[in-house]
Formats: sequence, C-alpha cells, structure tokens
Amino acid sequence: MNTAAVSHAPENSEPTSADGPASRRIIVGYGFWIFLLSDIIMFSAFFAAYAVLNGATNGGPGPAQLFDTNSVAIETACLLASSFACGMASLAVAEQNQRWTQLSLLATGLLGAAFLGLELKEFSSLVGRGAGPTHSAFLSSFFTLVGCHGAHITSSCS
Repeated sequence: MNTAAVSHAPENSEPTSADGPASRRIIVGYGFWIFLLSDIIMFSAFFAAYAVLNGATNGGPGPAQLFDTNSVAIETACLLASSFACGMASLAVAEQNQRWTQLSLLATGLLGAAFLGLELKEFSSLVGRGAGPTHSAFLSSFFTLVGCHGAHITSSCS
C-alpha cells in the first residue's frame, strides 16, 4: 500500500486551504475582522478630527446654526433601518428563504439610497449657503467625515 496517498485527516474535519492548515471559514473570518478593525481605526480618526475641530468655525456658523435636527433624525432613522433590514436579510439567507432575503435586501438598498440622497441634499444646501468644506476647519472635518461615511456606504452596497 502506498502510504503517500493515504489521508490522515478525520472524515468530519473542514477542508484546509491549499496553502496552509487553516480552513477557508477561518481565513474569511480573519479577513472580516481585519476589515472591521481597519474601519474602526479609520472612522475613529475622522471622529477625533471632527471633535477637535468642532469649535474651529473661523467666525462662521457652527453646528447649531447649520443643521436641522429633524433632518438629521430622519437620516439617522434611514441608516439604522437599513442596517436592521440588512440583518434581517442575513437571517433570511441562513433560513434559505429567498423571498425574505430579496425583500430585506430591497429594503436595505432603498433605505440606504434614501440616506445617501438626504446627505447629498444636505451637502448641496450647505454649499449653497456658503458653508462649504473650504469655509472653516469645522466644515472641512464635517464634509470629510460624512462624505467618507457616504462613500463607505455606497461601496459596501456595491
């Protein structure tokens, strides 16, 4: 009997990757955590810059004068509802329910698009009132933070 051809792996073990002993599931999970941690680091830096520059208005308007709390609440609700719908889609996938998967993904996309549309409308309004990103350090940090978040959402949905 040729011993080189005999596999010593247990029958119930997960298949390993071609280049090492780790299973594909472990490698994908590790990659996801690296992605998540890089997002946390990047957005932490953006939030820190925004917090530091919050009062640097260059004599111009600050957050209280620029932002409508009702509009911000609607944007936040759209974003949170789209995250919830995405979670529901994950559960529907696990249950192999195609109808609920599709409906949840549709809701996720529509709510995400609504959020992005409201953000673009807000950006347009701010620039139209002379409160663009070049007006002050505060507005620079705001446009960077919110713009990068919008780009992140757009790329995550693609």
